[in-house]
Amino acid sequence: MEFEESVLKAPILAENLKPRAPIVTIMGHVDHGKTSLLDVIRQTNVIAGEAGGITQAIGAYHVHINGRDIVFLDTPGHEAFTAMRARGAQVTDIVVLVVAADDGVMGQTVEAINHSKVAGVPIIVAINKIDKPGADPEKIKQALTEHGLLSEQWGGETIFCEVSAKKKTGIEELLELILLQADVMELKADPDLSARGVIIEAKLDRGRGPVATVLIQQGTLRTGDAFVCKTEFGRVRAIINDQGRRVKEAKPSMPVEVIGFSNVPQTGAEFFCVEDEKKARNIAEHSIRKAREKELSASSKITLEQLYQKIKEGVKDLNVIIKADVQGSIEAISDALHKLSTEDVQLKSIHSSTGAISETDVMLASASNAIIIGFNVRPDARVIEIAQQEGVEIKLYDIIYNVIADVRAAMEGLLEPEYKEVVLGRAEVRELFKVPKIGIIAGCHVTDGKIVRSAGIKLVRDSIVIFDGKMLSLRRFKDDAKEVLADFDCGIGIEGFNDIHVGDVIEAYITERLERKL
Repeated sequence: MEFEESVLKAPILAENLKPRAPIVTIMGHVDHGKTSLLDVIRQTNVIAGEAGGITQAIGAYHVHINGRDIVFLDTPGHEAFTAMRARGAQVTDIVVLVVAADDGVMGQTVEAINHSKVAGVPIIVAINKIDKPGADPEKIKQALTEHGLLSEQWGGETIFCEVSAKKKTGIEELLELILLQADVMELKADPDLSARGVIIEAKLDRGRGPVATVLIQQGTLRTGDAFVCKTEFGRVRAIINDQGRRVKEAKPSMPVEVIGFSNVPQTGAEFFCVEDEKKARNIAEHSIRKAREKELSASSKITLEQLYQKIKEGVKDLNVIIKADVQGSIEAISDALHKLSTEDVQLKSIHSSTGAISETDVMLASASNAIIIGFNVRPDARVIEIAQQEGVEIKLYDIIYNVIADVRAAMEGLLEPEYKEVVLGRAEVRELFKVPKIGIIAGCHVTDGKIVRSAGIKLVRDSIVIFDGKMLSLRRFKDDAKEVLADFDCGIGIEGFNDIHVGDVIEAYITERLERKL
C-alpha cells in the first residue's frame, strides 16, 4: 500500500475552492528586528525567554485586520536554522524580509532571499528601524537590487514598506500590503475535503503526550478524525488554537496544536486525515518498514577531538546521533551539519529524536561509530556510565551555533582548548518550602556525588534542562553548608528561580578547562 494511493484520493475541484487567509513568514538577519516586528504585530512578548537570543522553536499566529485574517509563521532568523527557515518558505504564501535601515544586506538576508526564490514565494521587504540615526532606506533598496529585488517605485515588482517596530509605525500599512499581495495571488482552498497540512513543530509534553502544531492547508480538521503523518498516526483527541483555546475544528490556513499522535512526528512532515484509525496504522507501518531498510554498518570509535587526525588517516564518514528537546532543533542541527560535509569527510545523522539520551542511543553510537550530540537534554548517571564503558562521546549543548562551531573547528584542526562541565552530584527534590522574602526552598535528598555551595546548578525535569544558574543557599537543617554528600538531606535555594517541582533533579557542576586531544 503506497502512501499517496491511500490518502490522495479526493481531488481538489475549482468550484469548491473558497478564499483563505495568507500564510506569511517573517525572515531576516538575526539583529534586524524580525522577532520584535512579529512581537508588535501580535502584541505578545516572546523575546525575553529565548536562549542565546535565538528563537528556538517555530510557532504560528493569527492576526485579524480589516475583517480579515493573516497567519504568521515564526521562523528563527539565523543561518544555523536554514532547515527550519527553508521549511517555513515551503508552506508560506508571502515572505516579509526584514532589513535594518541603519545596517544593510547581511549574509542571512541573502540566505532568506534565496530560500524564498527557490520556493517561488513573493517577497515584501520591510525596512525596519527607520527611526534610528543613520537610517538610509534608499541605500537598502539599492543594495537589494543586486539580489534581484527591485522596488515598484523603480519599475520593479517588489513591494517595499518602511516600518519601526520600536515606534510601532508603518505596521498597519505593512499588514494592508500583505492583504493586497494576497488578493493578487487569489489564495483559495477547499474546506470540504479531509484535512491535509504540514507539521510546523512537535514535542513530547509531560501531561499531554506527543503534541504537534499543524498548519491546515486543505480541508477541515475535526475532533475524532483519524490521521497519518509519515511513520506516526492517531486520532484527534483535542484541537487547540493559537490563543490556547480548545476548538472543535480547524479550517484552511489555521495553525492548531493537535493532541493524539502515536509518537512525536517529524517537523515538516505532511499530515493527512484518512477514513479510520486502522487505515492510518497500516500506512504508518508501511512507512516504518521503508525507513528500517536504511541501516548503517558499524566501525571503530571516534571522538570530535580526534576527527581532524582521523580525516588525515583516511576516515570518510562521521556519524552523529542527535537528541534534543524539540523536533525543530533536531532538523536545524542535522541540516547545518550536513552542509559542513567536504570531499574529505561526510557528516551523517544516523538517528535523531526528541527526549533524553538513553542507553539505546549509546549502544547505537557504539555499534555505528557515532558521537552523540545532546541539545537541551541530559543523560542520567547510568547512561553516562555506559557511554564511558563503550567509549562513546556525548557532547551537550544549549546553543546550536556552538554545535556547528565545534564540528567545523574539529574538521579544520582548529579545536581550541574547551571547557567541560563536570557533574559533582545530583539531588532529588522531595519537598518544597515557601520562605517569606526568600522564595521557594527545595527540600532535597542527595542521590549521588555531592552538592557544593560554590558550584553552578542545573534544574532537570523529565531529562530536560529547565534552569541553569547559581545556588542562593545550601543548608543542612538550619546551618549553612559548604557541601552536602550523598545520602544526606539538604535545603537548596535557587537564585532568581522559584518554579521548582517535587521530583525535579538538581545537578551541581563545575566547568573544567580541557586541552585539545589530537
